[in-house]
Amino acid sequence: MTRINLLPWREMQRAEQRRQFTSMMVGAVVLMAGIIALVHINMASQISAQESRNGYLNQQIAIVDKEIDEIKDLEKEKEKLLARMNVIQELQSRRPQIVRLFDDIPRLLPDGAYLISIEQSGDQILMQGLAQSNSRVSSLMRNVDSSAWLQIPKLDVIENKSGNKESGRSFRLRASQVLLIKTDDGDA
Repeated sequence: MTRINLLPWREMQRAEQRRQFTSMMVGAVVLMAGIIALVHINMASQISAQESRNGYLNQQIAIVDKEIDEIKDLEKEKEKLLARMNVIQELQSRRPQIVRLFDDIPRLLPDGAYLISIEQSGDQILMQGLAQSNSRVSSLMRNVDSSAWLQIPKLDVIENKSGNKESGRSFRLRASQVLLIKTDDGDA
Protein backbone atom coordinates (compact mmCIF):
# COMPACT_ATOMS: atom_id res chain seq x y z
CA MET A 1 0.00 0.00 0.00
CA THR A 2 1.02 3.48 -0.64
CA ARG A 3 1.52 5.69 2.07
CA ILE A 4 0.20 9.11 1.94
CA ASN A 5 1.62 11.64 4.18
CA LEU A 6 -1.22 13.76 5.27
CA LEU A 7 0.90 16.00 7.47
CA PRO A 8 1.30 19.44 6.22
CA TRP A 9 5.01 19.22 5.71
CA ARG A 10 5.31 22.59 4.15
CA GLU A 11 3.76 24.23 7.16
CA MET A 12 6.04 22.28 9.42
CA GLN A 13 9.03 23.34 7.39
CA ARG A 14 7.92 26.94 7.60
CA ALA A 15 7.33 26.64 11.33
CA GLU A 16 10.79 25.10 11.71
CA GLN A 17 12.31 27.93 9.67
CA ARG A 18 10.45 30.49 11.82
CA ARG A 19 11.65 28.82 15.00
CA GLN A 20 15.23 28.78 13.68
CA PHE A 21 14.91 32.38 12.56
CA THR A 22 13.49 33.41 15.93
CA SER A 23 16.19 31.56 17.82
CA MET A 24 18.82 33.13 15.57
CA MET A 25 17.29 36.55 16.14
CA VAL A 26 17.18 36.00 19.90
CA GLY A 27 20.77 34.76 19.78
CA ALA A 28 21.83 37.79 17.71
CA VAL A 29 20.03 40.17 20.11
CA VAL A 30 21.66 38.47 23.12
CA LEU A 31 25.03 38.54 21.36
CA MET A 32 24.59 42.23 20.49
CA ALA A 33 23.48 43.03 24.04
CA GLY A 34 26.56 41.21 25.34
CA ILE A 35 28.84 43.06 22.92
CA ILE A 36 27.24 46.39 23.83
CA ALA A 37 27.59 45.58 27.55
CA LEU A 38 31.27 44.64 27.08
CA VAL A 39 31.95 47.81 25.07
CA HIS A 40 30.11 49.86 27.72
CA ILE A 41 32.07 48.25 30.56
CA ASN A 42 35.34 48.73 28.65
CA MET A 43 34.57 52.41 27.93
CA ALA A 44 33.50 53.01 31.54
CA SER A 45 36.76 51.50 32.81
CA GLN A 46 38.78 53.60 30.36
CA ILE A 47 36.88 56.74 31.40
CA SER A 48 37.45 55.89 35.05
CA ALA A 49 41.16 55.28 34.43
CA GLN A 50 41.45 58.59 32.53
CA GLU A 51 39.61 60.45 35.29
CA SER A 52 42.01 59.03 37.87
CA ARG A 53 44.95 60.10 35.66
CA ASN A 54 43.42 63.57 35.31
CA GLY A 55 42.97 63.74 39.09
CA TYR A 56 46.61 62.77 39.62
CA LEU A 57 47.74 65.33 37.05
CA ASN A 58 45.61 68.02 38.71
CA GLN A 59 47.21 67.18 42.06
CA GLN A 60 50.68 67.38 40.54
CA ILE A 61 49.80 70.67 38.80
CA ALA A 62 48.61 72.09 42.15
CA ILE A 63 51.89 71.02 43.77
CA VAL A 64 53.92 72.58 40.94
CA ASP A 65 51.83 75.77 41.13
CA LYS A 66 52.63 76.03 44.85
CA GLU A 67 56.32 75.52 44.07
CA ILE A 68 56.16 78.18 41.36
CA ASP A 69 54.54 80.59 43.82
CA GLU A 70 57.27 79.80 46.35
CA ILE A 71 59.91 80.39 43.67
CA LYS A 72 58.32 83.73 42.78
CA ASP A 73 58.27 84.70 46.45
CA LEU A 74 61.91 83.66 46.77
CA GLU A 75 62.79 85.69 43.67
CA LYS A 76 61.05 88.74 45.14
CA GLU A 77 62.90 88.20 48.40
CA LYS A 78 66.14 87.80 46.44
CA GLU A 79 65.50 91.07 44.59
CA LYS A 80 64.83 92.84 47.91
CA LEU A 81 68.01 91.41 49.40
CA LEU A 82 70.02 92.38 46.32
CA ALA A 83 68.61 95.91 46.51
CA ARG A 84 69.59 96.09 50.18
CA MET A 85 73.03 94.73 49.38
CA ASN A 86 73.45 97.33 46.64
CA VAL A 87 72.45 100.12 49.05
CA ILE A 88 74.86 98.80 51.66
CA GLN A 89 77.60 98.44 49.07
CA GLU A 90 76.99 101.98 47.84
CA LEU A 91 77.10 103.29 51.39
CA GLN A 92 80.28 101.33 52.04
CA SER A 93 81.87 102.73 48.89
CA ARG A 94 80.84 106.29 49.84
CA ARG A 95 82.03 106.00 53.41
CA PRO A 96 85.61 107.06 52.70
CA GLN A 97 84.43 109.84 50.38
CA ILE A 98 83.15 112.02 53.20
CA VAL A 99 86.43 111.59 55.06
CA ARG A 100 88.40 112.55 51.96
CA LEU A 101 86.04 115.45 51.35
CA PHE A 102 86.55 116.82 54.87
CA ASP A 103 90.27 116.22 54.49
CA ASP A 104 90.27 118.15 51.18
CA ILE A 105 88.11 121.14 52.24
CA PRO A 106 90.76 122.87 54.43
CA ARG A 107 93.20 122.70 51.52
CA LEU A 108 90.62 124.24 49.18
CA LEU A 109 89.85 127.25 51.40
CA PRO A 110 92.10 130.22 50.66
CA ASP A 111 93.24 132.55 53.43
CA GLY A 112 90.52 135.03 54.25
CA ALA A 113 87.63 132.63 53.59
CA TYR A 114 85.84 130.23 55.92
CA LEU A 115 82.78 128.02 55.78
CA ILE A 116 79.71 128.37 57.95
CA SER A 117 77.93 125.21 56.81
CA ILE A 118 78.27 122.28 54.45
CA GLU A 119 75.27 120.24 53.28
CA GLN A 120 75.32 117.11 51.15
CA SER A 121 72.40 115.88 49.09
CA GLY A 122 73.33 112.86 46.98
CA ASP A 123 76.53 113.84 45.21
CA GLN A 124 75.78 117.59 45.48
CA ILE A 125 77.64 119.63 48.11
CA LEU A 126 76.33 123.06 49.22
CA MET A 127 78.91 125.24 50.99
CA GLN A 128 77.96 128.50 52.70
CA GLY A 129 80.56 130.79 54.10
CA LEU A 130 82.18 134.19 54.39
CA ALA A 131 85.13 135.62 52.47
CA GLN A 132 87.05 138.87 52.75
CA SER A 133 86.64 139.64 49.05
CA ASN A 134 85.29 138.39 45.76
CA SER A 135 88.79 137.28 44.75
CA ARG A 136 88.85 134.88 47.73
CA VAL A 137 85.59 133.37 46.49
CA SER A 138 87.07 133.11 42.98
CA SER A 139 90.14 131.43 44.40
CA LEU A 140 87.90 128.97 46.27
CA MET A 141 86.05 128.17 43.03
CA ARG A 142 89.35 127.55 41.20
CA ASN A 143 90.53 125.29 44.01
CA VAL A 144 87.26 123.33 43.94
CA ASP A 145 87.51 122.96 40.17
CA SER A 146 91.06 121.59 40.44
CA SER A 147 90.18 119.26 43.33
CA ALA A 148 90.27 115.50 42.86
CA TRP A 149 87.13 115.08 45.00
CA LEU A 150 84.94 117.97 43.83
CA GLN A 151 84.02 119.25 40.41
CA ILE A 152 81.78 121.74 38.59
CA PRO A 153 81.65 124.60 41.12
CA LYS A 154 78.63 126.90 40.76
CA LEU A 155 78.27 130.10 42.70
CA ASP A 156 74.64 130.59 43.76
CA VAL A 157 74.92 133.81 45.76
CA ILE A 158 77.60 136.28 46.69
CA GLU A 159 76.55 139.34 48.60
CA ASN A 160 77.88 141.99 50.90
CA LYS A 161 77.25 140.95 54.48
CA SER A 162 76.85 144.40 56.07
CA GLY A 163 76.89 146.84 53.24
CA ASN A 164 80.46 148.17 53.34
CA LYS A 165 83.15 146.65 51.16
CA GLU A 166 85.67 145.78 53.88
CA SER A 167 83.38 143.74 56.15
CA GLY A 168 83.22 140.60 53.92
CA ARG A 169 81.15 138.71 51.45
CA SER A 170 78.62 135.99 52.14
CA PHE A 171 78.59 133.26 49.50
CA ARG A 172 76.80 130.03 48.66
CA LEU A 173 78.70 127.62 46.42
CA ARG A 174 77.53 124.31 44.95
CA ALA A 175 79.80 121.53 43.72
CA SER A 176 79.45 117.93 42.61
CA GLN A 177 81.28 115.25 44.49
CA VAL A 178 83.41 112.92 42.36
CA LEU A 179 82.33 109.31 42.89
CA LEU A 180 85.09 106.89 43.72
CA ILE A 181 85.84 104.08 41.33
CA LYS A 182 87.04 100.95 43.11
CA THR A 183 90.26 99.42 41.89
CA ASP A 184 91.84 96.07 42.75
CA ASP A 185 93.80 97.49 45.69
CA GLY A 186 90.70 99.29 47.11
CA ASP A 187 91.74 102.84 46.22
CA ALA A 188 90.21 105.14 43.69
